[in-house]
Amino acid sequence: PMMSRAELLGQMMKNYHHAVAVAGTHGKTTTTSMLTEILLAADQNPTISVGGILPSIGGNIRIGGQELFVTEACEYTNSFLSFYPTIGVILNIEADHLDFFKDLDDIKQSFRRFAQLTPQDGHIVANADDAGAMDALKGLPLFTFGCCEGADCQARNLTWQHGRPDFDVVAGGEVYTHLSLRVAGLHNVYNALAAASAAYVLGIPGKAVRQGLEGFFGAGRRFELKGQYNGARIYDDYAHHPAELHALLDMAKSLGYDRVICAFQPHTYTRTKALFEDFVQELQIADVVVLTDIYAAREQNTIGISSRDLADRIPNAYYCPSLQDAAEKLREIARAGDLIITVGAGDIYTVGERLIS
Repeated sequence: PMMSRAELLGQMMKNYHHAVAVAGTHGKTTTTSMLTEILLAADQNPTISVGGILPSIGGNIRIGGQELFVTEACEYTNSFLSFYPTIGVILNIEADHLDFFKDLDDIKQSFRRFAQLTPQDGHIVANADDAGAMDALKGLPLFTFGCCEGADCQARNLTWQHGRPDFDVVAGGEVYTHLSLRVAGLHNVYNALAAASAAYVLGIPGKAVRQGLEGFFGAGRRFELKGQYNGARIYDDYAHHPAELHALLDMAKSLGYDRVICAFQPHTYTRTKALFEDFVQELQIADVVVLTDIYAAREQNTIGISSRDLADRIPNAYYCPSLQDAAEKLREIARAGDLIITVGAGDIYTVGERLIS
C-alpha cells in the first residue's frame, strides 16, 4: 500500500496506549525534544519521532515500548489530521504556509480539527497566552499553560540569569517542579511549560521534569553552538518565520554580546512575499544582517522576489547572493565580542561551518 509519511505515523500511533502529538506554528521540535528528555528521566520507554537531531537519542527517531508514542505534528497540507493523538499539544497558531492555507482563519480551522481528534478521555494541552490558539480552540475542553493567571499550568517567580529563565512550574494550584533552563529566551519558557503540561497529564512526577530539562541544551539547529571564528561565537538556528526570528533575535540581544550578526536565508518565495513587512521589521533587531538568496525548497520564483528587496529596506544589511559570498562577508566583519547566528530552514548552516573550518 502507498501512503504519505503522515498517514504512516497516524497508523503507527493507533498501536500505543498514549500518543502525544506536538503541534504549533513554532517550537514543535524543541518541545518534543524536551518531553523526550523528561520521559527518559522518568525511566519511561517512549517511541519518539522528532524533527531535528537530538543527541540523547542519537538522531531523530527512538524505538521504545508500545505504551507511549511522542511525535511532532505539522499542519502543512493538513498532514496532522491523519494522526490519532490521545494528547494533542498546541503551542501557538500564526499565519504560515500560505502557499497551502487560504488565510489565518483557514489555519485556525485546521488546528481545531486536529484538537478534536483527541478522544473524550484524552487531553488538549494549549497555550493560554496565545491569542490564535485560544480563538481556534474556543469552547473545547482544554488543559492550558502560560504565564497568565488562570492557566492550569503556570510559570511563577520567573527570573533571568544571562538570558536563561528560572521559575516554578505550578500545576493544580501546587508547585509541580522548579526549572532552571539551559536554553535562553521567553519562547523556551513556553516550550518547557508545554512539555511539563504533557508530562503532568501523563502522571509523570515533577522530579523527572526537572531532571530531564536541567541537562537539555537544545536540539540540532535550535540555537546550536557551532564554534568560534576570529573571536566571534557562531550559532545556528532553524528560524524561518518572522515570529521565530523575533524570539531568536530578542533572546540573542539579551545575552550581552557587543553585536548580534544575523546571516539569514529566507525560506520559499511565497513565505517571503506574504510576510515581507514582518521580515523587514524583525530582522532590524539584529545589529548587522547578511542576506543570502531565498532558499527555493519546493518552489519556482514565479513572483519575482529576491533577498535584495529585503536588504534594500533594512539598515546595516548586506545582500550576498551565494553562501560563499555570505561566508566571505562574515569573515570580513567578524570580530571578538560578536554573536554570529546563521538562520534559516535551508542550507545556511554551511556558512558557519565554512567559517569554523
